[in-house]
Amino acid sequence: MSNAIVAIHPYKTQGIWVFDDPRVGLVEEPFVSGADDIIEHVVRDLPDAQNGFSLLFSAGAFPGFQYEFDWQRADLSGNWYRCDALAMEGWLCPALLKYFDAPPLKIYAQFRRKAA
Repeated sequence: MSNAIVAIHPYKTQGIWVFDDPRVGLVEEPFVSGADDIIEHVVRDLPDAQNGFSLLFSAGAFPGFQYEFDWQRADLSGNWYRCDALAMEGWLCPALLKYFDAPPLKIYAQFRRKAA
């Protein structure tokens, strides 16, 4: 899926950013260890983001991407990514491999209001 743009729709439940993706068998998959802080920061101006927003991501740049995340290192069963523009780093759990055959060296992302 390395050339595809993937769309997920994170939301907040019980104070934690999570997402569901029935296509790959994920329900309330949490963002933790800095990934949650990145989300909190980038959606702070999106209306009603806690009830859902759209996150588009890809291993390749695409029109309208807002942030570029660079692979830093593997850790436990996940991978750390850093966004220099945000000066933030976050860990992505093994669910990343539901979308990529291997952790990509770069992840390009767009955070936007969820369509009604």
